[in-house]
Amino acid sequence: MKISFAEDMRRIDASVAETYGLPALALMENAGRRTAEEAAAMIGGAEDKVFVVFAGGGNNGGDAFAAARHLMNMGARVKLFFTGEAERLGAAARAMHDALRAMGVEIRLLVSDRDWDRLRVSLRFADAIVDGVLGTGAHGELRKPVLRLVEEINTAGKPVMAIDIPSGVEADTGRVASLAVHANRTLALGLPKVGHLLGQGANATGELLVDDIGIPHDLLAGEELRQSLITRESAAKLLPMRRRDVHKGSCGRILVLAGSLGMTGAAALAAEAALRIGAGVVTLGVPEKLYPVLAAKLTEVMVVPVPDEGAGCFGGAKSLETALALAEKADAVLIGPGIGRTVQTGEFVRLFAAGVKAPLVMDADAIAAFQNHLDALRDLPQVPILTPHLGEFACLLGKDVEAVQEDLLHTARDAAREHQAVFALKSACTIVVYPDGDAFFTTVGNAGMATAGAGDVLAGTIVGLMRQMESGMTPIVGVYAHGRAGDLAYAQNGNGLVAGDILKLLPEALKELG
Repeated sequence: MKISFAEDMRRIDASVAETYGLPALALMENAGRRTAEEAAAMIGGAEDKVFVVFAGGGNNGGDAFAAARHLMNMGARVKLFFTGEAERLGAAARAMHDALRAMGVEIRLLVSDRDWDRLRVSLRFADAIVDGVLGTGAHGELRKPVLRLVEEINTAGKPVMAIDIPSGVEADTGRVASLAVHANRTLALGLPKVGHLLGQGANATGELLVDDIGIPHDLLAGEELRQSLITRESAAKLLPMRRRDVHKGSCGRILVLAGSLGMTGAAALAAEAALRIGAGVVTLGVPEKLYPVLAAKLTEVMVVPVPDEGAGCFGGAKSLETALALAEKADAVLIGPGIGRTVQTGEFVRLFAAGVKAPLVMDADAIAAFQNHLDALRDLPQVPILTPHLGEFACLLGKDVEAVQEDLLHTARDAAREHQAVFALKSACTIVVYPDGDAFFTTVGNAGMATAGAGDVLAGTIVGLMRQMESGMTPIVGVYAHGRAGDLAYAQNGNGLVAGDILKLLPEALKELG
């Protein structure tokens, strides 16, 4: 499924009328009906329930008018509040407004103190709320009356169904400039929007539902839409079926360079993740001072000491020579988990990345090695895969996290293009962004995965798939399998899950894709 920006949906809506001859009124009617159905389902039915419906002055308000009518036809009692001006409504929204008038429905405005008192009483006795105040065109600070209304909705503490996007969320970025409705469910009309998935928008959206509302499929699957969801179905199509005559060599000989004093766990997690996702042979190169610890800890992983001059970290000519020699035998290489950020280690990473010929994944401290050395990243002989979290990504670009989050997708696209790297960027929704601009948003993962070591497991998962797939789409499948394993772990352990729980359930997630 594709993901849209606000302008994409405006273009699609125009094409529905121009190319297919479907009037806007038909789509609005479908949107209202589906909103009513989902709002009713949210609280176990509409019969004899009280819904407070808020309609704004745009098409989102027209959808809300239609939803109010359908809720009434389902046996609900509806209290309808309108924040716009009837004479300024578009033709379709005006038709929905007039239909309610013809039914004798009172459409209340919010002008006087008495109107606001009536609103608070209605909210107190409501079973649920429908938010149709602002649509995907909203941007920037809210006007004071709308800001006050959003505060009242959030304070009411009632289940909220948002139409298309919660009021106050910017559709293209997920940014909330002042305040946004906190929805329990959001029904995306046509396609999900970028703002549903990133930043504060991800928190405000609640459970995301999507309905095509009758828009022809060809318009919703157009090639000009450069963002897509990573679903189970799409990941399964990308992962090839394993042949019966495979052997450990054909499933991938993977090299992981990881670890430093105090950071042996990261090395173990990353190496084991590569095995758990199906790689045939995994070699873990570690600073020789760490070798006894990791050799005792790991059974299936081949642990190899790399000269470290007694420092317990990578660095120096012998260290580089040994690492490059190990890489010559590998189908893919991961460098970075737990390697530390000493000056000599940073130099080691840059020289290794410039010299290695196998496909390369860089995580954590290896990414940090290119801070203030972005030209060296762009000049690498291959297109590496980088797996930063937001803090690491911001530091790499020399920005603060808040600036990056203002427009995360645009920033990630620029970085991927300018520095010729694939980014698997860990945020509220992990996204995979390619240098050509294609972007993929995960549909799995949870807040419990905000735990030390989860990123090491992700990096190992991606590199472990690289020989099995031999495709540039490996990060997409890796991100999905990692997130799905995290969801399975969350079902068992909730917010108490640890990275090892994700690691153990990678085979189950992989099996689901088979």
